[in-house]
Amino acid sequence: MDNIKQYTTDAVDLLQRLIATPSTSRDEKAAADIMEAELKRLGFAPHREANNVWVEPLYYDASKPTLLLNAHIDTVRPVASWTRDPYSPAIDGDTLYGLGSNDCGGGLVALLQAFRILSTRDNLYYNIMYLASAEEEVSGKDGISRAIPLLPHIDVAIVGEPTGMQPAVAEKGLMVLDITSHGKSGHAARGEGINALYAMLDDLVWIRDYRFKRISDFLGPTVMNATVINAGTQHNVVPDECRAIVDVRTNELYNNEEVYEFICSNIRSECKARSFRLHSSSIAMSHPLVQRLISMGKQPFGSPTLSDQALMPWESLKLGPGESSRSHSADEFIRISEIEDAIRTYVELVG
Repeated sequence: MDNIKQYTTDAVDLLQRLIATPSTSRDEKAAADIMEAELKRLGFAPHREANNVWVEPLYYDASKPTLLLNAHIDTVRPVASWTRDPYSPAIDGDTLYGLGSNDCGGGLVALLQAFRILSTRDNLYYNIMYLASAEEEVSGKDGISRAIPLLPHIDVAIVGEPTGMQPAVAEKGLMVLDITSHGKSGHAARGEGINALYAMLDDLVWIRDYRFKRISDFLGPTVMNATVINAGTQHNVVPDECRAIVDVRTNELYNNEEVYEFICSNIRSECKARSFRLHSSSIAMSHPLVQRLISMGKQPFGSPTLSDQALMPWESLKLGPGESSRSHSADEFIRISEIEDAIRTYVELVG
């Protein structure tokens, strides 16, 4: 195999530069500049739309399917409990610390090195392209959604989210609902009016107790949870309005619109979905990439966390270095050995 040690060194160097460059969602320009400059330095001709940067297949063959290698450049804001400087890319032995190192810097730089290696080969089953996307952490409309209409036809994608290099073959979708019940205000001492909070209670009980019937082998059930509730202005006034927020996580056996219509038909309160765009995603177990990963000893699983897969109109799977449990946490880190293993695995999988 190619000199993976040198590619790993290049990956770590790039990741250190990215960690040292704040790239909170919707403020990724500096990080996108770094990615664009690095791709040019490596001899590629990158395209850019907003803060999304990509390289199309160098030797396109219309008879082959096209594989997208994707990871994101943005990060969440650092939490207050960091004991290190989140923007100082410190290496301690095999461990590289820094905000975004695990989510999703390790996958971002490992996929780029794999793309470098694979783009020199002319006997691949796939046309290969690489995309560093923005605004993933907020599912922003200037992220991958803005780049997708400009990309060539894509058949399947590998998303470099941290999965311990095990393939996530399904991912839950997300839908956020704003629910409002109405009543009539009155004096609490006389029990006047119609209490909007009580009107909401029946709906919240149904939301708590209902169990969706289609259970996914990888993702389990579709679930919904009331997470915020607001009602009333003062203790002696019966509230005439109650508002609640419900978080809905759909499995691949439902689409968001279907679940929304079902919920609306079973509650009395007004119900509005903020968006339907973040659908659950999955890839067939019979897909050649999945079968190849199984033959390599990998164990497919279902992921409860959301990624850019929710916005992709093609099949995809998550496969990346690091662990999901480290994401969005204080003193986030990635192992250098994990990045090296990821490069090897990507090349073996596709090559």
